[in-house]
Amino acid sequence: MTNELSPRLTPSYSASMLLFALCTLAVSAVCAQDYPNRPIRFVTSAIGGGNDLVARLIAQGLTERFGQQVIVDNRGGTHIPQITVAKALPDGHTLLVQNNTVWIAPLLEKTAYDHFRELTPIMLTARAPNILVVHPSLPANSVKELIAAAKAAPGDIDYASGVVGSSNHIAGELFKAMAGVNLVRIGYKGTGPALIDVMAGQVKVMFATATSSLPHVKSGKLKALAITSAEPSALAPGLPTIAASGVPGYAAEAIYGAWAPATTPAAILNRLNQEIIKVLTTPQTKSRFFSAGAEVVASTPQVFAAEIKAESTRLDKVFKSAGISAN
Repeated sequence: MTNELSPRLTPSYSASMLLFALCTLAVSAVCAQDYPNRPIRFVTSAIGGGNDLVARLIAQGLTERFGQQVIVDNRGGTHIPQITVAKALPDGHTLLVQNNTVWIAPLLEKTAYDHFRELTPIMLTARAPNILVVHPSLPANSVKELIAAAKAAPGDIDYASGVVGSSNHIAGELFKAMAGVNLVRIGYKGTGPALIDVMAGQVKVMFATATSSLPHVKSGKLKALAITSAEPSALAPGLPTIAASGVPGYAAEAIYGAWAPATTPAAILNRLNQEIIKVLTTPQTKSRFFSAGAEVVASTPQVFAAEIKAESTRLDKVFKSAGISAN
C-alpha cells in the first residue's frame, strides 16, 4: 500500500533531492561552479604592513580574474583577523591573508581560535627573509666572528627586535638557541625605531628586512653578515646564509599565506589555489613582491599544511627552552 504522505520517487524527484542535498552542505562541489557569486573579503591585519601589502597585491589580481571585487578588510587588534575568518561561513567569500603569526601566536599565549581545527590552508604565498646586520663598531665581519665575540663576553652584546613573535624576534631567538650564544634582546614597538638605534650604535645587532637594511649597508651605516633564509637569495646577492656560516639548519623568515574557514569545500579551495597561483606568478606581481623584500612561493595547500606543522613543532621547542611567551 502506498503511503499518501510519502513522495513518489520518480527520476526527476530523485535528481532534485540529490541536488538539494548537495547544495545544503555549506557550498558543495556542485555549487562551487558558481563561485564566487559575490565580493570576496580578504581579512588581514592593520594597513601598512607586510600582510596588508600581500593581501592587496593578490586582491587586485583576483578581482580581474574572477570579475568579482576582492576587498581587503584590515582588522587591528590581537588575533582579530584569524578569529574573524575562523568563525566565518565556509563558503570561500571570507578569507585570511596573514603571516606566520597565525601559528606562532598560539605557541606564545592562549588564543580564541584553533588554527588547526578552524582554518584550512590555501597556499603559502611568499617568504621574506631578514638580514643579520651589525653596527660597524662591532668587530665582527662574519657570523662565526659574531658567535665567537658573543661567547667570549656572554650578555655583553645586545640585539634589537620588534614585538614578541615578530619575524625579527623569532630570528634572533632561533639564532641564540642554535648558535648557543647569549644575546640580550632590546624590544621595540616597531622595527623602524629598532633599526634607527642599531644605526646609531645604541644596539649592536639586528635581524632586519632586506628593504629596510640593505640601503644602509650600501651607505656603510650597517654591516651585513648573512641572510636568514635556508638558501641564498636574490634579494641579497652574494650574502651567505646563516646556515652555511656556522649554524647548520638555521632558517627564519616571515612566511605569508592564505587560509579559509575549516570545512570550506575542496572545489572552492582548489579554485582559489589555482587562481592565486596565476596571480602570483605573473612577472609584474613577482617584481612587486621582490621590491618589497619578499619572494613568491605559491605552494599547494598540502605543502603549506606540512610546513605549518613542522614550524609549529620546531618553534614550540625553542620557545619552551628559552622561556619565551607574549607576557
